[in-house]
Amino acid sequence: MRYAAPLVLFLLLAVLLAYGLRLDPRRVPSPLIGKPAPAFSLPTLKEPDRHFSPDQMKGRFWLLNVWASWCVACRDEHPYLIRLAREAGVPIIGLDYKDSIPGAHQWLKKLGNPYYQVAVDADGRVGIDWGVYGVPETFLIDPEGVIRYKQIGPLTPEDWEREFLPLIRSTTTK
Repeated sequence: MRYAAPLVLFLLLAVLLAYGLRLDPRRVPSPLIGKPAPAFSLPTLKEPDRHFSPDQMKGRFWLLNVWASWCVACRDEHPYLIRLAREAGVPIIGLDYKDSIPGAHQWLKKLGNPYYQVAVDADGRVGIDWGVYGVPETFLIDPEGVIRYKQIGPLTPEDWEREFLPLIRSTTTK
């Protein structure tokens, strides 16, 4: 009887751990899905005197891709973003997250620039408002400014076909 309580507690923790290990970390639910995208106004990478705001994208679907030049997974995702920018017809806004300005410029010069615009989130506060866990993350925002989907981790062609395109098509065919 003396060991029953610790044994039960250990078994309960083991079950919780086993359940947690089966979860997909890329499927973290976001409380922002279905809600208006958080407002912000940030300087742009190319022209720091100009600012970008989500209001500038009203009336069309767009992606917010959170990235940084120090991010290894962002480098893996980048070639697909280049292709998507050419082929998808959906503008991609880059949110340069907690990055150095020279590093971001060098990254885009070396790897290419898939972004319609890049906003600089130097201190990461906008990322916090958007519920960013890490980079890369990509959000799909609809023409009314509502977040429809959040992708954690690198965006792949499979993710685009399975998650993003059906949402875009279902809204544009209504």
